[in-house]
Amino acid sequence: MANPNTRETLKQYALRNLGKPVIEINASDEQLEDRIDEALQYYAQYHYDGIRRTYLKYKLTAWNEDKNYLIVPESVVSIINIFPFSNKGNLNLFDVRYQLRLNDLYDFSSTSIINYDVVLRHLDFLDHILVGEKPLRFNQHDNRLYIDMDWSNDLSVGEYIIIECYRKLDPSTHTDVFNDIFLKRYVTALFKKQWGANLSKFNGVTMLGGVQLNGQQIYSEALSDLEKLEAEMRTTYELNPAIMIG
Repeated sequence: MANPNTRETLKQYALRNLGKPVIEINASDEQLEDRIDEALQYYAQYHYDGIRRTYLKYKLTAWNEDKNYLIVPESVVSIINIFPFSNKGNLNLFDVRYQLRLNDLYDFSSTSIINYDVVLRHLDFLDHILVGEKPLRFNQHDNRLYIDMDWSNDLSVGEYIIIECYRKLDPSTHTDVFNDIFLKRYVTALFKKQWGANLSKFNGVTMLGGVQLNGQQIYSEALSDLEKLEAEMRTTYELNPAIMIG
């Protein structure tokens, strides 16, 4: 299948690239499955098409003073930001923004909104200086998002926290991942490396007909292919780390 859409079709595609069925590829099915897992992990970690920018919603149901973190799904690779806590949605008669809209922005056809925009930017800057942003700490291996704030006062039970993050695509759902040109080349190179590693154990052994196995050459060629592909990945397909950290 030239356009793989499952793990199995991707596996068969890579094996055909290496010469199957004309040439016997000396690698077990378990080894090939491990290499596909390795390729998918690398793809999701560094390729911008292996992740998606999305939002998670959490509702605070109860406050535990010993717990200052949220459990996030294992597929989350980085946290960018959380939406700021403020009363921006609760306008009242004495709110500066309410007075601006009431007195200065009652008619869009006769009033410029430039001053209104400048004032709102100034108020947002004051909010940033006086209130500040909540410090975040996240490590994708423990799946915990720590938010350094006064949980008991900054957030009430029943309120929501909206988290902006990058999340891995699930290949079983988004099957087009298996047809990505980089992933197909990378899986083929990993299969070739595994094949060469297996054959290198029998270097110098003469087979029937006088043929000698040369697994070390196959292994070396695979390492060279992987080095080029990983360099291409980091220079062409990887997102700027500053974008992913936030």
